[in-house]
Amino acid sequence: MAFVTEKQLTDCKYKYAISPNIKKYTLRDVTFIPTKLGQYEFSRILEVKPNSGEGFLMKIIVNSDLTGFKLSVTDKSGLRNVNIFKNADPIIVEKFYFQMQLFVDREVFTEIKM
Repeated sequence: MAFVTEKQLTDCKYKYAISPNIKKYTLRDVTFIPTKLGQYEFSRILEVKPNSGEGFLMKIIVNSDLTGFKLSVTDKSGLRNVNIFKNADPIIVEKFYFQMQLFVDREVFTEIKM
């Protein structure tokens, strides 16, 4: 998957775009981890019961020059994309929107209502 400047997950009510005010130190503040390639990676398991280890993997990678990103929600193995907005527990969807709102508030992303 290539880096994009904006992305909407299937059936998501928002489209997310890279904020023009994004900063490297902000990415580190919101738990993005720098990789060996200079990119910033965030991964979190969206689960109904905390610390159960059963849920979906939310993964975001921001490229090194902060102009593009990849966003996906997959099964736990990270191999198959999952549409959490259609069949998943509402708690999972709420956790996804909560996490993305944090990124919007910290100017990592902007959201566009669809």
